[in-house]
Amino acid sequence: VFTDPFLPCGQILAEHLAVPSVFFLQQMPCGLDSEATQCPNPPSYIPRTFTGLTDRMNFLQRVKNMIFQLPNYFLCDFVYQPYAELASEFLHREVTVPGLLRQASLWLVKLDFVLHYPRPLMPNMIMISGVNCAHKK
Repeated sequence: VFTDPFLPCGQILAEHLAVPSVFFLQQMPCGLDSEATQCPNPPSYIPRTFTGLTDRMNFLQRVKNMIFQLPNYFLCDFVYQPYAELASEFLHREVTVPGLLRQASLWLVKLDFVLHYPRPLMPNMIMISGVNCAHKK
């Protein structure tokens, strides 16, 4: 199943049919992509979106970066809880959204370290930035 994991319905279907899944995404909200792939994503080194920080932060900037990260944990639980309940009911077993996303075979990530800050990636995460860009003459 080739799907965008922002809404995990495609992954629920792939899990039900017992077929591999390939994700095509730029970034998941709340760092769910890092959590699902068990990829390190330390807020003390990787600047969060909308903070205006760089990868060279002093102590107070690292604290600010961490404070921006904290609401994401609660927000994601609230937003993705209906999908976890839907998947649990449909698959007849208790599942979580990160648990569903862990089953992906391949992650096609539209990132480029020229535009985004470098961060660790797992071997099944392939950067394919520029695939959507139109050729200029």
